[in-house]
Amino acid sequence: MNKAIFIDRDGTLNYDPGYVHKVEDFKFLPGVVEGLKKLSKEFIFIIITNQSGIGRGIHTENDMHKFNEKLLNELKKEDIEIKKIYHCPHTPEEVCNCRKPSTKYIQHAAKEFNIDVKESWVIGDHPHDVEMGIKAGSKAIYLLTGHGEKHLNDLEKNNIKLNFIAENFLQAAEFITNNK
Repeated sequence: MNKAIFIDRDGTLNYDPGYVHKVEDFKFLPGVVEGLKKLSKEFIFIIITNQSGIGRGIHTENDMHKFNEKLLNELKKEDIEIKKIYHCPHTPEEVCNCRKPSTKYIQHAAKEFNIDVKESWVIGDHPHDVEMGIKAGSKAIYLLTGHGEKHLNDLEKNNIKLNFIAENFLQAAEFITNNK
């Protein structure tokens, strides 16, 4: 079975000024490429992202796909492969079954890519990212990048027990490789 890193997109891999969707605004956060390279020897990568900007009419699904294509192409230049990107286009008010912290996309990925969820990790900068991973039975790392600092108190308020809080993606990758 494969082991995976389930990764949030905005604020985890790339800068997120809020509903980021324009290709010209794409920029990796520090340490992302190095961290992914470190993890790529042992894990496959799946992105799971809430994209409520689509549901709110801020941008289109096509805008998101173009942004994702830019992200994937930049990673490909570094010999890093993302197996799949799952996205939820809904707003929180729509109460769908795919918006994180729903485990729907982890379950889909586990079947599609033969993933051992218990040996896998979730990395994200929102409480709902790590909550999704914990609910699915994987390990979870919360990042202080993106919206991480802003929502740090929500982890305690919601009694979310995770494996580690990292300053950035590279520190998360180092924690994972040192805690197998």
